[in-house]
Amino acid sequence: MKNSLVLFITFLAFTACSKHQEKKNIAITGIDSTLRPGDDFFKYVNGKWYDSVSIPASQAGVGAYMFMNYPQRMRLQGILDSLSQSTNSAGSIAQKVGDFYASGMDTVTIDKRGYAPIKPLLSKIEAISDLPSLMNFVVNEVKVNNSSIIAFGVSPDEKNSSMNIAQIYQTGIGLPDRDYYFKSDSSTVAIQEAYKKYLTTLFQQTGSNAIEAKKNANVVYDIDKQLAVSHKTKVELRDVQANYNKMAVSDLAKRHPNIGWTTFLNKLGAPTDSINTGQTAYYDALNKLLKTIPIPNWKIYLKANSIERYADDLSKPFGDALFEYTKVLSGQAVQKSRGEKMANVVDNYLGEALGELYVKKYFSEDAKKRMLTLVNNLQKAYATRIDQLEWMSQSTKQKAKEKLAAMTKKIGYPDKWKDYSKVQIARNTYFENMVSAASAAYQFQLAKLGKPVDKSEWYTTVPTVTAYNNPTANEIVFPAGILQPPYFDNNADDALNYGGIGMVIGHEITHTFDDQGAQYDKDGNLKNWWTKEDYAKFKSRIQQVINLYSTYTVLGDLHINGAMTVGENTADIAGIAVAYDAFKMTQQGQGNTKIGGFTPDQRFFISIAKIWRVKMKDEFLRLWINNNPHSPPNWRVNGPLMNTTPFYEAFNIQAGDKMFLPKKDRITIW
Repeated sequence: MKNSLVLFITFLAFTACSKHQEKKNIAITGIDSTLRPGDDFFKYVNGKWYDSVSIPASQAGVGAYMFMNYPQRMRLQGILDSLSQSTNSAGSIAQKVGDFYASGMDTVTIDKRGYAPIKPLLSKIEAISDLPSLMNFVVNEVKVNNSSIIAFGVSPDEKNSSMNIAQIYQTGIGLPDRDYYFKSDSSTVAIQEAYKKYLTTLFQQTGSNAIEAKKNANVVYDIDKQLAVSHKTKVELRDVQANYNKMAVSDLAKRHPNIGWTTFLNKLGAPTDSINTGQTAYYDALNKLLKTIPIPNWKIYLKANSIERYADDLSKPFGDALFEYTKVLSGQAVQKSRGEKMANVVDNYLGEALGELYVKKYFSEDAKKRMLTLVNNLQKAYATRIDQLEWMSQSTKQKAKEKLAAMTKKIGYPDKWKDYSKVQIARNTYFENMVSAASAAYQFQLAKLGKPVDKSEWYTTVPTVTAYNNPTANEIVFPAGILQPPYFDNNADDALNYGGIGMVIGHEITHTFDDQGAQYDKDGNLKNWWTKEDYAKFKSRIQQVINLYSTYTVLGDLHINGAMTVGENTADIAGIAVAYDAFKMTQQGQGNTKIGGFTPDQRFFISIAKIWRVKMKDEFLRLWINNNPHSPPNWRVNGPLMNTTPFYEAFNIQAGDKMFLPKKDRITIW
């Protein structure tokens, strides 16, 4: 029942990186000189493009950022098409990746099988007769990474970050977030109805008549809603201390006798004496609901969960039903091509195998070296900025710089690739291939339980256009996927690269010091390293960010949730500031030689606007505002630049310009 949310999160051809010879004077085009840069800088840089570009019918948006994953999948598709048509050694990466893709492209066989692949699963649900047999089914599904009503994982202990522990989190709902069950505005109601219709269709496609299917859908929605009541909101989930609730399994078993934690964990193959319950209220509610909701209703719920879990992996009618629902969420006009879908599936299930093939073709060692130079320069600039902070004491500054210096930097791809030897792949069994990969992924997680953390592990695939900060490892990660234009060009001048990927680097470093990251020490432990006075000052500045961004709107009067987006907004403001300082360390940054009529500083700020050049459907933008912790792209440009004094100087921003903030009101945290 998580496909809609996964699709939203996954909603996240360019020139390959070449050997670095010399920097090119890349022309800046598309500037709308009829507009004042200080009124709407995003529009000044991107307006002509925005007004002329069309969103592909199979997409919810177009441009940079997450929408670059569309042309990325075209690249991956090229690799996969070639491999699937080649003869590859049995058991090799090429064989597994190529045959997995080929099995998913064989829609004739997939359609012929209908929903036969999940009939055994539905029969197991039908055989459930009591609570123990229900929980036995749930535990077996966890082993193939289907969370249903219990989301289990293994990850670092946030207060002992060198060791992996068992973790459980809130789950169990089909809509993207708990708030969708309780809002009554027209757009949310339309999504609720589309979801109910989707559930009804799934039941009909697996044998229920229309009346029974609608009744079943309502049963599922009602259970969803009861579970959603216990969910923390997205703002509440930002409280990392409140999400750390490590308990003895013996105590948890007494607290939740209906779940039966000791038996559950033993059947998972995960015996442990303690577990972190990220959101305890959810499991308190689940424990009660397991008794108050009749077993026949739970069976209906689990059937819906199982069908929806695999809807896009069964015959065409199931995929069509899923699309009819998700297009209400995203505004996407037509389904993605089968090739694009399968490129995404292979990336999800065999990501590092595919990534290994990707970097051989699209990412050079020279590009990796230049990127490391950029990161190192940003790190130096950040240390200088910490030294210059007026609001922070020397003792806290020293701790902050120690944390900064201890940061691990991962660029391009892992030092060692994941082993997929236990994944069994055949060309004519797509569903079974997927289950084998999911089972192997679970076993990979399980093997970490109670073991030291492997600091070399990556938590994204190499071709994905993203970057991330991992607070428990105190690391920043930049996969090869994002290291391409408009973010990074190995042959471009420093202004474009420091404004592009430099801003992203600064952003990720700042997550080490945002409202959440600031609570972890240099070793990645959830441990205070602040003086009481300094932390109070820090929190007051964080509140300034919340207050400012809460005034920004999209789609007329839909406000950004300043509290939900505060971490990303803080990282944007400081990320630009530190990238600018690092740029001023370069020869170009210290000069004033114009290129194409723009000064180095102007090219730097224009590059920032270009990396968030995005146009999206209104439906998707609404989905974004409700669920994404990042501000929409135009406010990732205008919001932080309103707080960046060198931007004012570069474009002569004056009082009366719409983006003007008095200097005393500009926010500086780092």
